[in-house]
Amino acid sequence: MKTTTELKLEAKDNLRGRWGQAILLNLIPTLLIVGVLIFSTLSGLVWYSTHGTTASLSSFAIDYQLANADRGMGLVSTIISALFMSGISWTYLDLLRKERTAIAPFKDVFRGFQGTYIGGVILLSLLYTIFSSLWMILFLIPGIIKIYAYSQCYFIYYDQVRQTGEKPKVLDTITASRRLMNGHKKRLFWLDITFIGWYLIVALTLGIAGLWIAPYVSATRAAFYKDLQEKTQK
Repeated sequence: MKTTTELKLEAKDNLRGRWGQAILLNLIPTLLIVGVLIFSTLSGLVWYSTHGTTASLSSFAIDYQLANADRGMGLVSTIISALFMSGISWTYLDLLRKERTAIAPFKDVFRGFQGTYIGGVILLSLLYTIFSSLWMILFLIPGIIKIYAYSQCYFIYYDQVRQTGEKPKVLDTITASRRLMNGHKKRLFWLDITFIGWYLIVALTLGIAGLWIAPYVSATRAAFYKDLQEKTQK
């Protein structure tokens, strides 16, 4: 198995000459999500300024509705993020496998939204969130372990569709991820830990450095899956 250093070098070598495309690929969903949030906030302010003083609901009922709306928006945000990140991660995986030589940001970012994948990615994101949340509620450490156990499900789903032309069952995909990560969760956890310094730089630069760090992290995680998949198939 490749070391963390080797995986990072592979990711950086793969991004060399493609940083502009990679930055744009990761930037597009951020701008879209920010735009939606701004629109939702402005819509809420307009509604409140129009109806706030005449609303007949009690303050408790209003708070209850707002809380439900927040939970709903949180779930929608999780699904949309999964759709975007799937397409981004698959693109880096294809580059690592030498199956393509360039990134098409405005096309690749929407790969998860394609008819072949969208239903599976949505179901995966829901089950991933539900299972991980339940484990986190019960016990923190086992919850984190399960998050890493399920972490490869989007890559596995992508490969299964491409190799067989059929959509695998979502539960089978999560099970396949759990089995694939057996004995390797600590490796991925350590890989994530090594990026902490970069995340601090992102915070210090008010997110600007994230334009470069996000592609680096995504490409390195794709390299981890590629290495893991190749070794387990031998």
